Amino acid sequence: MIAPTWLYTLIPVGAAVVGAGVAVNAKPGPTIVSAIQHFAAGVVFAAAAGEILPSVMHGASPWATAIGGAIGVVVMLLVKQLESVVKGPVGLVTMVGVDVLIDGLVLGIAFAAGAKVGILLTIALTLEVLFLGLTVANELGETVRSRIKIVGITGALVLLLPIGTLLATPIATLPAPILTGFFAFGLVALLYLVTEELLVEAHETPDRPWVTAMFFAGFLILMVLEEVIG
Repeated sequence: MIAPTWLYTLIPVGAAVVGAGVAVNAKPGPTIVSAIQHFAAGVVFAAAAGEILPSVMHGASPWATAIGGAIGVVVMLLVKQLESVVKGPVGLVTMVGVDVLIDGLVLGIAFAAGAKVGILLTIALTLEVLFLGLTVANELGETVRSRIKIVGITGALVLLLPIGTLLATPIATLPAPILTGFFAFGLVALLYLVTEELLVEAHETPDRPWVTAMFFAGFLILMVLEEVIG
């Protein structure tokens, strides 16, 4: 299971590097960025609702669900608090690193639920990490002049994704109730990503109907893809 998981994590890592490369050469406009954020939010939400949530509900472990979910809420609130304290380029790199590491842990938890769940979440996180690559490159471009250095820093940051996935790999061997608790944690982390990061930042740009529709396009595309994969 480790080798395929590692191979899948290279997809979002590559997407982040591509996003950084695009940003340092041709900065996308705010409307395009907002559309990408809406689309990514829809895809991540579909992965959370269609794949992780059933694993929690079918676990039949209310206490594990409550404890895992509560830990997820605490961790996400701590991340949010850290975002308000840490500022500047160092703060940006720190926060992105924390986000990517948590994404990696959630991806590892998803693979523990099954290969299909992991693959679909990989697709969802690829879009989210692509946006992170764009964001990091844009922010670093204000203080770092070397394009190669900007892309290199971004690439180094997203390597925390496979590290997080590797750390979460042993979760698959845990007893079912504990596994359910980890699924609840992953579900909360994904919902936080959608509601408190992607959509909040997406709405910093004035809404347009076609941009808003990208959320539903992302949601429906992942749902259809789930049906096709079976």
